[in-house]
Amino acid sequence: MEILVVLSRLLFSAFSNVFQKQLTHRGFDSLFIVFSSYLVLAVICLPLLSLLDLFSLTSNFWINIFFAALLDMAGTAYLVMSLSKTDLSVFGPLNAYKVVISMILAMIFIGEIPSLQGFFGVAVIVVGSYFLFPPKTTSQSRMLTLFKDKGVQYRFLSILLFSIGTLPLKTAVIEGGALATTVFWCLLGLPLAALTQWLFIKKDITTNIAKARHNIRPFVYLGCLIFLMQYMTMLVFSQLLVAYSLALFQLSMVLQVFLGYRIFNEEHLWRRLSACLVMVAGSLLVLNA
Repeated sequence: MEILVVLSRLLFSAFSNVFQKQLTHRGFDSLFIVFSSYLVLAVICLPLLSLLDLFSLTSNFWINIFFAALLDMAGTAYLVMSLSKTDLSVFGPLNAYKVVISMILAMIFIGEIPSLQGFFGVAVIVVGSYFLFPPKTTSQSRMLTLFKDKGVQYRFLSILLFSIGTLPLKTAVIEGGALATTVFWCLLGLPLAALTQWLFIKKDITTNIAKARHNIRPFVYLGCLIFLMQYMTMLVFSQLLVAYSLALFQLSMVLQVFLGYRIFNEEHLWRRLSACLVMVAGSLLVLNA
């Protein structure tokens, strides 16, 4: 049952990324996609309020769910911006850097110094990412090509925000349960996404709304996938399946490389699958350390 929950979360996450990328290809602004997703999430979650005992939720829950929703909304915005500028088959393998960023955050905030195996695992992940991009010229470094890519930079920002947001999110789940955390993560994200959209793309809102009238179904599918993905994530946190999730989540790299090849006709399939295998090995070395 536990593995089924994690695998379901993996599938919902991968296919939500596919819809996000397809919508960016149709000319929608990244922040509008995020706002529209939260609008669908709010429609899904409002009826679920009747299932919750709101008076049992503590102040600690409200504080943590607010900061989790804020960080994750910002992380989602950078995630969609990343998908708009880089291949899904590059975006997916970069998930391996989550364990690197988590390790760095643990070193800074709680003084956890990794073992030699942990540092070796990080080195393996970096080596794996070397194969994601072929050099544009014979003299250009592949790593320079990777880290100079705007989509890759946005992806690292999203990973950082999601990694920091994990702590208040997990605390909220412990305090209020999986369903309450999912519902209020969605509902609190909507005004935050609306404010961000108004601040940064208010001149283009009318244009995006006009186009969205002919693309309602993909937005609905995307919102449903994000809701299911988030609820599965909360179940993982509530049942303390961290070891399962961190290990199996790495499988999403291979799935996203394959989806990028099949759906978006992205190139360098075997190069990027090879990079995935190397980066998965590095991730497992870090996790086991």
